[in-house]
Amino acid sequence: MRIPRGRRRPPPSLHLLLLFAALCFAALKTAAAAPRTGGTGEGGGGLASVTGSIMTWAAWPPKCAWLSLPTSGKSHSYTLVSKYHKIWKDTKDAIPAKDISRKEPVGGVIALKESMKYFDADFFNDSKLREMENGAKEFNVPAFRENRRLVAIKDGGLHDPSLLVFQSSWSSKSKVKESETFDYPQASMIQRPSNDEDIAFMSIIELGELIRTKKITSRELTDVFLRRLKRYGAVLESVITYTEDLAYKQAKEADDLLEQGKYLGPLHGIPYGLKDIIAVPQYNTTWGSKTFKNQVIDMEAFVYKRLKSAGAVLVAKLVTGSLAYDDIWFGGRTRNPWNIEEFSTGSSAGPTASTSAGMVPFAIGSETAGSITYPAARCGVTALRPSFGTIARTGVMSLSESLDKLGPFCRSATDCAIVLDAIRGADAGDPSSREIALEDPFHVDITKFTVGYLDSAEMEVVKVLSAKGAKLVPFKLNYTVESVQSILNITMDVDMLAHFDNWQREGHDDEYEAQDQWPVELRRARLVPAVDYVQAQRARGRLIREVQESFTVDAFIGNVTDWELVCLGNLVGLPIVVVPTGFKSIEHPPKGNTRRRTTVTTGIYAPPDHDHIALALAMAYQSVTDHHKQRPPIDAN
Repeated sequence: MRIPRGRRRPPPSLHLLLLFAALCFAALKTAAAAPRTGGTGEGGGGLASVTGSIMTWAAWPPKCAWLSLPTSGKSHSYTLVSKYHKIWKDTKDAIPAKDISRKEPVGGVIALKESMKYFDADFFNDSKLREMENGAKEFNVPAFRENRRLVAIKDGGLHDPSLLVFQSSWSSKSKVKESETFDYPQASMIQRPSNDEDIAFMSIIELGELIRTKKITSRELTDVFLRRLKRYGAVLESVITYTEDLAYKQAKEADDLLEQGKYLGPLHGIPYGLKDIIAVPQYNTTWGSKTFKNQVIDMEAFVYKRLKSAGAVLVAKLVTGSLAYDDIWFGGRTRNPWNIEEFSTGSSAGPTASTSAGMVPFAIGSETAGSITYPAARCGVTALRPSFGTIARTGVMSLSESLDKLGPFCRSATDCAIVLDAIRGADAGDPSSREIALEDPFHVDITKFTVGYLDSAEMEVVKVLSAKGAKLVPFKLNYTVESVQSILNITMDVDMLAHFDNWQREGHDDEYEAQDQWPVELRRARLVPAVDYVQAQRARGRLIREVQESFTVDAFIGNVTDWELVCLGNLVGLPIVVVPTGFKSIEHPPKGNTRRRTTVTTGIYAPPDHDHIALALAMAYQSVTDHHKQRPPIDAN
């Protein structure tokens, strides 16, 4: 149907017209910058080929964010000034292309032609560029502004989630969770230790048995862990907020229930911490950022509600790197309990360091690209990055709807399974969340598994699992997609910018704690056209199909901090259990004897929705080893 000229939609190429040439010139180095870590479609048109079988298209277009062009009918140009501020001037004559670098007023078409190379789209003639300029002013910019008004005024992505829903499952059939709870093992003959240090490093199973048999109260446990949090929190820079009043209230409720003969399960009365991107009413949820340090979000995150209903006791909001990037936050930089001279790495820095140091029995963190695996490896903690969609993220700051995952840091894989069982589930506030039919990892027969091992696997794990009856074979993931790392960066950065569009527009990136991190990446994200974001998702779909075809084992063992594997695992949605496997000497030890060590870890990976396999294998390994039971020196030599 012919659309009347006055209402004609712009051609698809107009989505490229989203950036002033001034910003392009100023951001040249940023645009050419490599991803922050490491080096970094199927043919046919139509919806199916665009989605690559990884997205459910419930709305169009996909979320994207770029700078606006002016809507005035006048001809404009601009001069670059400091900090990319724009000064608009009326102009009549275009400046030759060779004079653009003089920062003088430039005609719209000339500026547009020069800027197109930053979108890899410098193939339009002047006539087409003028049509594109007019179309962008008339159609694109008003739509952009209206959409921002509707959904982007509030930063953080807590509201109005994208309806482009990532589905990580390799099964075409939707499953429903088959059992309400796993069949947990029960500890027996557990005695209360005589000192707080020994209590602090007990497992959830052991602490739960002390609570159940009334050998310790939740109030007493809360005292123990609050004392340790206050003793070591400042040393490790791992705590943002002590939730002391709430903790004692919840501990009293747990003790009262037990007196009434009501026992809620292994988390009844157990203290824990939350990464401070997770909302808890009446307490600051700072996102680790000075911009939001006084923010209170009046909602209960899904994961917090689940833990509260299980009887767990929240004792602290723990450090997240600023806006969930690395270990730097508005109060400092979180350190590694195994070597105080090192930093913890990863934005789940507080949950990892606090669990490692015995400041909490377990904590909840998150991962978009390495924020569970990296700090768990550095701090020697058992951790689970679950299958994408396993745990609803309602009430949690969002970086990327198709990458973000919540997961537990614990003393052991057994504890990880217990916490996972309490917090898994779907919620209407998170369209990507699912009820996944996980088998009970406590009743999985690992002798039926074929387990691959990469060249990077720790061979002790291979030998132990082989001795336990699993079939171990050399393994390699085969795929042809060479852009895995850049797909991750494009996806994460554009999604993140959509959630913090207003933050950037108001100049808050200038006050960000580490200027070489989000500020650089999110400026570069402004240069990603919508079409190339979609192409990245198509390439992601191809990667997922190739990994699925190559995944010929039940699970595999490999490095947890290899950046290519981190990117691949998050793009595909693979679950992984990080397992401590030993220690080695630090590179520059202090004089005299030292207990400081570099932790050695490996990862057990499983296909999406098969977390129980990775957990069962990790539990089998830890049943005959004790690396996960060692205690760090924290601030001692």
